[in-house]
Amino acid sequence: MTMKRLMTTGAMLALMATPLAAQTARPTVNDNAPVKTFGRVSFDAHSLMIDGKRQLIWSSEFHPFRLPSPDLWRDVLQKMKASGFNTVTFYFDWSYHSPKQGVEDFSGIRDVDRLLTMAQEEGLYVITRAGPYVNAELARGGFPGWLENQRAQARTDDPEYLAAADEWLTAIDAIIARHQINGDGKGHKGTVILHQIENELSQTSAAHRRYMDHLYAKARADGITVPIFHNDPGRQGRWVPDDSPVPGVVHGPNDMYAFDAYPGGACTARGQVLRTAPVPDWGFYGEGGAKGGASASPDTPGFLAEIGGGWFDYWGSNGGYACNAVQRGRGYQKLFYGTNLANGIALQSIYMGYGGTSWGWLPAPVVFTSYDYGAAIAEDRSLRDKAAELKIIGGMIAAVPDLAGMVPAAPIKPSSDAIRLYHNRNPATDARFLLVAHQNGHLTDDTSFTFAADLPDGHYQFPPMRLNGYDATWLVAGVNLGGQRLVYTTSEIQSHLRQGARDVLLMVGRKGEAGRVVLRYTSAPQVSGPVRSHYDAARGDLVLDYTHGDLAQVEVRGGGRPPLTLLLGDDAAAAMCWSADGVLACGPDLLRHAAQHGDGLALTGDTAAPRSLRVWAQARRVTWNGAPLSMRGQGGALAGALPGPAPIALPALSHWRMAAGTPEADPTFDDSAWQVIDHRRDATQTQKPDGQPTMTMDPYGFHEGDVWYRGRFTGGQQAQKITLAYGAGGAGMMQVFLDGHLIGQGELPAGMPRPITTGSLTLALPDVARAPGPHVLAVMVRNNGHNWDLTASDEHKEARGLIAVSVEPVTGPSFAVPIAWRIQGRARGEDFADRARGTPNNGGQYGERMGWSLPGFDDHLWPVVQGLPQGGAGTNWYRTSFALNVPKGQDATIGVEMGDPATPRSSEHYRALIFVNGWNMGQFIAHVGPQRIFPVPEGILNHHGANTIALAITSDGAPANAPWPVKLVTMRNWLGGVPVHQVEAPDRLP
Repeated sequence: MTMKRLMTTGAMLALMATPLAAQTARPTVNDNAPVKTFGRVSFDAHSLMIDGKRQLIWSSEFHPFRLPSPDLWRDVLQKMKASGFNTVTFYFDWSYHSPKQGVEDFSGIRDVDRLLTMAQEEGLYVITRAGPYVNAELARGGFPGWLENQRAQARTDDPEYLAAADEWLTAIDAIIARHQINGDGKGHKGTVILHQIENELSQTSAAHRRYMDHLYAKARADGITVPIFHNDPGRQGRWVPDDSPVPGVVHGPNDMYAFDAYPGGACTARGQVLRTAPVPDWGFYGEGGAKGGASASPDTPGFLAEIGGGWFDYWGSNGGYACNAVQRGRGYQKLFYGTNLANGIALQSIYMGYGGTSWGWLPAPVVFTSYDYGAAIAEDRSLRDKAAELKIIGGMIAAVPDLAGMVPAAPIKPSSDAIRLYHNRNPATDARFLLVAHQNGHLTDDTSFTFAADLPDGHYQFPPMRLNGYDATWLVAGVNLGGQRLVYTTSEIQSHLRQGARDVLLMVGRKGEAGRVVLRYTSAPQVSGPVRSHYDAARGDLVLDYTHGDLAQVEVRGGGRPPLTLLLGDDAAAAMCWSADGVLACGPDLLRHAAQHGDGLALTGDTAAPRSLRVWAQARRVTWNGAPLSMRGQGGALAGALPGPAPIALPALSHWRMAAGTPEADPTFDDSAWQVIDHRRDATQTQKPDGQPTMTMDPYGFHEGDVWYRGRFTGGQQAQKITLAYGAGGAGMMQVFLDGHLIGQGELPAGMPRPITTGSLTLALPDVARAPGPHVLAVMVRNNGHNWDLTASDEHKEARGLIAVSVEPVTGPSFAVPIAWRIQGRARGEDFADRARGTPNNGGQYGERMGWSLPGFDDHLWPVVQGLPQGGAGTNWYRTSFALNVPKGQDATIGVEMGDPATPRSSEHYRALIFVNGWNMGQFIAHVGPQRIFPVPEGILNHHGANTIALAITSDGAPANAPWPVKLVTMRNWLGGVPVHQVEAPDRLP
């Protein structure tokens, strides 16, 4: 393929002499690429098209398995839509649906059909990412536990692995096919527009190519008709469509090439932003070639399947989610996402839009319970400040469809060399997009600048502008907005609505900075409002100058165009403005929907406090969440007041009952029903000494949570020390008992993004071990997750539980004392009883096996205790009940606070599993941290009735390691929300 074929219009211009600091394009895109059509979805080199119309895809990711209250899925989807997104991306976790081979469960909290229906009802396109492997900081990267016992190498074309993967794909693909925008040919239709068949597959051997071919063919055979892609980690040019002519790429069967990127930065130990990342170009203006991002596939549009909207946090960190939210906040979003758009990245999906909670045993070793991610929607479902910036971006994408399909235009030189300026144009309409940002090396500067540009409506000198630090400005020019002609502006468009004969336009800028809007008319219009106006009769330009601040309203009438209501504000003012269903409302903390019936307008939304309301709509009567409002006319709008939420009174957690929960340590404990440890076949990648039995937990059907071992040996002089090798995941631990007494415990280190997940512990055995007669060892291993399989090398098959144990002399001839072992994890292994809560909820503690975690368990025989007193070594259980009476119509998130939230970690060494109404909502490790508050979503927590908390607290029993007080806290309290029902799950064991 010749270089001429790849040359863009912008690249041709770049060959001319270009001034310093002007952004110039390179030959990375085939302007003549044919349109490829997949039913209603098609694409060329510049954008996706829906029903033949170009569409920028502005998406964010949401994992339904990290929010186990399905009614609240709608809340998250509505917040994404209100924040400006037109698409949502879903991962599906194979393990979440498959507790044992041959079982694929889509009931209750796993109802994917319900999820995709909700997305369609909320007006969102959908990108599905079904695996088999997803990564996502999940245990095993989403592989089911039973796959641990398969010797076939995962993520290859091994027939045994493919047969297992096909079981899952047959089930999930059938649901996705019903919800495609193309329909399934059987009368079902939804909004799925793209489908991913594998994630971050970095191995590219012939076996992996055959694997990818199989996945593609399987999706097509299952009725998936939309374009198919894979997500390439780190822009390495892997699994690029077969027709890419770029040297050095690895070809694959995909229809589109997609990649991911996580621009970084760093936070201090105190959670403050330390440094920011340089801004790369991954398209038009980049280095090009196989590893240049979108340039690897010149015939398909630039596609970032994951662009970092935050980052995950790890055991023992300093609590980085708050810092992540700031570091990847307002300026970062405009800078990176804008640079991507300028580079022709026509599909962007932010990872994450809502992170949620890795409840129960969902987490991989690299993360703790919270998966907040620093996302725009926080774990407690509140909207962070950064969500307002995303709303501006999404609003501009919606208001200016010309942004789709743009190519580089003539370079523009700004007046300051600290500034870089991208200039793109739409070949069909000549509309312009200009992105202004600091040059790398000047990202913290505060710079004033100007520039001149040849625009569709003439040559213009822009007024002085300012850019402060890590930020960017998105500008458009030569754009038709309804009945208006926007010549250029130095403000950003958040919303444009056409209401009858009137246009409503909301423009935004940084507080205190000057702004300008230039509009084209055939004669001088009349202007009223707080702006300085000037009409240039020679050009027909109306020039409006102003300063961004509180929301101001300007009315423009006449001049040969429809009336215009122009609203001008700073970021804070615009953050409280929402457009939905042809209506603009300013004042509430969230507008979910607007429905107009005649002259009546029904609004639904949320308030965090009493708010004023202004509405621009064709209506005379307004209701808010079903209640009529008293409204008055105000300058072409309707004005009124909205109520706020009432305070929530939370009960103190008292009247605790307590029971010892480590009977397995007692030498008289009956373990006759436990499985015998033998030399059965396993698939672990962890080497064990010759002659040792198979001790790792997975071959016995135990894959999540705690596992117990009991070993019997005969005492003698050889029993001097014990060495145990174990696998326990991130911050995992092990306790060792001899004849009912704790003799030691091991913990794997924390405080690392990639934790150490296996360890070894050697203990001197007490004198009693050498006494003649039988002795009993009891060992509990806490498995904090199997590894992901990021390198496609079966990392997930690293051993969990005990790996090997030897009892032998300290010195002298080596002699291993024979030990007869038994093992027990969760009750009934893969056939556990509580299928409603599923695999993440079922561990192997005695109390779990006996139903102590469930709300219906009868604990009246347990003694009442004051507070949470320290118990004996091992695990002790504490239970209490309480009632909530959250005011009706309020959407609150209530959390369980363990100790002092200002202390990331404490000197007390203990850990707690937190069960709320039987749901394992997280693990608290006092001396590791950082998480102290555990949100519990409504539907799991009963906001209007009785609740039960059960804590399984594990420690060495030392008084210094007694647990801290526990209390309920209100994390968020808004008036509004969506209807939520209690999630159905058994309250006691059968």
